[in-house]
Amino acid sequence: MDNILQNIIDGNRMTNDEFVKLYNNADLIKLGQAANKVRLNKFGNDLATFVIDRNINYTNICLCKCKFCAFYREKDDDDAYILDEKTLLDKVEEAISLGATQLMIQGGLNKDLDITYFEQMFRLIKSKYDITIHSLSAPEIVHIAKMSNLTIEETLHRLKIAGLDSLPGGGAEILHDEVRKQISPKKIKTKEWLNVMQAAHNAGIYSTATMMMGSVESLEHRLSHLDVIRKLQDETGKFRAFIMWTYQATLNTIAGKHVSAVEYLKFLALSRLYLDNFSHIQGSLVTQGEHIGQLSLFFGADDLGSVMLEENVVKAAGVDNKINESAMLKLIKTTGRTPALRDTEYNILKIFD
Repeated sequence: MDNILQNIIDGNRMTNDEFVKLYNNADLIKLGQAANKVRLNKFGNDLATFVIDRNINYTNICLCKCKFCAFYREKDDDDAYILDEKTLLDKVEEAISLGATQLMIQGGLNKDLDITYFEQMFRLIKSKYDITIHSLSAPEIVHIAKMSNLTIEETLHRLKIAGLDSLPGGGAEILHDEVRKQISPKKIKTKEWLNVMQAAHNAGIYSTATMMMGSVESLEHRLSHLDVIRKLQDETGKFRAFIMWTYQATLNTIAGKHVSAVEYLKFLALSRLYLDNFSHIQGSLVTQGEHIGQLSLFFGADDLGSVMLEENVVKAAGVDNKINESAMLKLIKTTGRTPALRDTEYNILKIFD
């Protein structure tokens, strides 16, 4: 195990067989140390970054009805909604007043919304505010294209002109169709998710990649997920970050498997070591909470996501781990790392000594 880890630290690419060997046999602390060395080799500093953003869900009406989701509603449910213009702008203005530089606008796959809704929304925001629109997951892009009788390429082109800056990695869950058939049978398949990301990258739209651990998947499924995003990153180089989070079983219809802190940190470290062509690996405060978020900085993470001014999807599943800026600064400083505020492109805006 030590020889494999040293080879990876020295810059050699991890094979899938080595991943499995390390997962099953490597010492957890040594994995963390190796991942941290790779992070340090990549960045050469002790910064731990975060962004200030707001998640705005424009609708909770969704035809997918994923079994792991507690957020979606039917159109005729009492609490179903489509966000009106005034509420949207109020949320954006409040976010900017609180220091946000990024909006993550996402929602359900609503049959009543075609591309004109999103073009109007993005143009409206951009006409009034200087803020990055990091929005719409791959399933949303496919849905918008279908509702608008457009190709994926045409859809992305029009949204980019309207103001879309980058794509979040949502809707990936586990990029293996054996899993997707069980937890989200109506959602796009693995190939479609990858095709959207490739089309976005080809159009000059950067994105992130995500993974949801702990539903019904095996280690083989998780590794396949890492393999396909690493291969796409080899081709395009336009994934900015990898973000893994854990399934929240509290209010959902599949039991799932509780992902322990040890398993989460082990997989985080292995992801840093395996994804040698990804710059940024994010620890998930939203699903892991502050203490495991801190530990993630010792297991290869260089970023802790966002001071999130609003989050509804994970909260709907019964988990609320939002954090304010002062708490974020204290959390990072306690680990011995230096907090740094970033933007969507990971440019450093401010270092907190």
